[in-house]
Amino acid sequence: MSRIENPDYYSKKLFAQKLKKAYEIASPRINQYLEAEIQYVNDRIQSSDTVLELGCGYGRVLKRLADKVNKIIGIDIAEASLKYAEEYLIGKSNVELHFMTARSIKFNDETFDAVVGIQNAVSALKIEPKLLLQESMRVTKDGGKVFLSSYSEKIWEERLSWFIQQSDEGLLGEIDHNKTKNGTIVCNNGFKSTTYSESDFKKLVRELKLDATIEEVDESSIFCVITVSH
Repeated sequence: MSRIENPDYYSKKLFAQKLKKAYEIASPRINQYLEAEIQYVNDRIQSSDTVLELGCGYGRVLKRLADKVNKIIGIDIAEASLKYAEEYLIGKSNVELHFMTARSIKFNDETFDAVVGIQNAVSALKIEPKLLLQESMRVTKDGGKVFLSSYSEKIWEERLSWFIQQSDEGLLGEIDHNKTKNGTIVCNNGFKSTTYSESDFKKLVRELKLDATIEEVDESSIFCVITVSH
C-alpha cells in the first residue's frame, strides 16, 4: 500500500513556494509527465462539469483544469499552500479552495461530476486507498468519474533524479539510497514516497467490484479511472 511515513510533511515542510519550487526545478522529462497527466484528465472532463481536486497544493493542476470546466474546487491540509494558491489563482473566478482532508470530504453525496487525485495522490494523500476511493466515489455523481494516478515503473530513473534534485535544494531530506528502490523513495527526515502499481489498482477495483479503466499514460503514469454507479 502507498504511504508517506510523515503525515504532516506537505503541511509543515513542503508547502506553498517550496512546493512550487519542486516543480520549477523539474527536468523536461518530468515536465512531460506532469503535462501528460493534466492532458489525460482534461480530455475526459466536460466544460459543464463541477470538479473536485484532492490535495490541490498551491493550485498547479487547478489552474489548468479551471480553463476547461464550469467550476473546480480544491482541498488540501496545508493552510500555507492554500493561502499561496489564492494569489496563484487570481483571476480564476470558477475556483474554490477549502482546508479539508480527503479522508472525510465535507461535501454532500453526489456533488461532483469528477474527482481528481493525480501526481501520485494515492500515495501523497497518506490515506488508506480503499477509504480514499470510497470517499471520492461518495461525492461523485452517478455516471461521474474518479481519476487517480501513480507513477509507472518506466519513469523510475527520471523520478529518482527529480527527488535527488529536490533533496539537493533542501526541499527534502537526504535520500537514503540503501532504502530507496523498487518504486519507493526514502529520505532521512521521515519522508517516504511509494507507488501504487497497476496490479494494486486492479486488486482494489476488483475488491470493490467497480467499473474501472486502468492504463499506462506516457510511460510515466498509471491511471485508474472509475465510472461511478450508485
